[in-house]
Amino acid sequence: MLRGDAAGRTRGIGLAFAFIIGLAAASLVMLGNPGNMGLCGACFVRDVAGSLGLHQGPTVFRPEVAGVVLGAFLFSLVTRRGIGRAGGYAAARFMLCVFVAIGAMVFLGCPFRLLQRLGGGDPTAWLALPGFVGGVGIGMLFERRGYSIGKTSPAPFAVGLLGPGTAIGAVVLFGVGRLAGPGPGDGSGPAHAPWLAALAISLGVGALLSATGFCAISAARQVFRGPRWMLLGAAAIVAGYAALTAFPGGPSFGARPIAHGDWLWNMLGIGLAGLGGVLAGGCPVRQLVMAGEGNADAAVGVAGLAAGGALAHTLGLAAKAASATDPGGTTPAGRMAVVVGFVVALVYAFGVVRGRPPATAS
Repeated sequence: MLRGDAAGRTRGIGLAFAFIIGLAAASLVMLGNPGNMGLCGACFVRDVAGSLGLHQGPTVFRPEVAGVVLGAFLFSLVTRRGIGRAGGYAAARFMLCVFVAIGAMVFLGCPFRLLQRLGGGDPTAWLALPGFVGGVGIGMLFERRGYSIGKTSPAPFAVGLLGPGTAIGAVVLFGVGRLAGPGPGDGSGPAHAPWLAALAISLGVGALLSATGFCAISAARQVFRGPRWMLLGAAAIVAGYAALTAFPGGPSFGARPIAHGDWLWNMLGIGLAGLGGVLAGGCPVRQLVMAGEGNADAAVGVAGLAAGGALAHTLGLAAKAASATDPGGTTPAGRMAVVVGFVVALVYAFGVVRGRPPATAS
């Protein structure tokens, strides 16, 4: 899984890193994050948008978002990768990530959270898994016909700092706000791990995700074609998460925290996230990592995730989690938004494929 080296030893290190990522996600749940949600790109970006007053849904600052971005940034600096890339179809990435976030809000989790729900033994996640793989498969059909989100090119270092700089600014502003008094999410807000612990763990996760290049979308691609190392990495994350369910205080295996049983729309919601993720060039967590590595287009994609998460709560698109007294489920508006998302994504992908300039003889 590590880039640039196909040797068995290196692959083994990559799988070990993936297992550690699963352990880290489960440890964040043990420290106080919501059940089976140690780290969720779409959900946590949505929460940060709420802490900025962009919607009336969950309003808590999630330092994990900044941690993943900065962990990838620091790893890129240490390994002397070039910081600064741009030039793809950034506006399209924004639009597609809006619908990725909406699909995730209907499913109640991004593809990375899907892996955690699988590791936690959530039966609704296992039923939704074919929808995710199917959505990725549809996106791959367009890729085989020439679809691309656009090729980025080297850009000035300052351009690459867009994502990391925003993450640093968010942490600084949050820290200053904490000194001034209680912050968003304190008391009645969503559950969260201790801020410094969450930031420290997510910094490590961001570095490991950058080192391995892991993406849940890429893992699902390998269901259809090899090599299978990224798919094995996804299995390692699931196994790592599941490992901590055996310990006291760990996630409860077989539980359905922050989930609902509307199985068809679970499949379609995460299927839209899969399709949109292929077309946008990565799952929500991967967008965060790429933004940290200096990809300015991915930073625009993260902005799309924030906008989609905000719209999902402002317009009543997000599903309601089941509870002891309420089965939860999707809303009519949310179901319609998923259908619209599929139509928009498919029409856009078809338009890109049809609009490619004809090949010229060399």
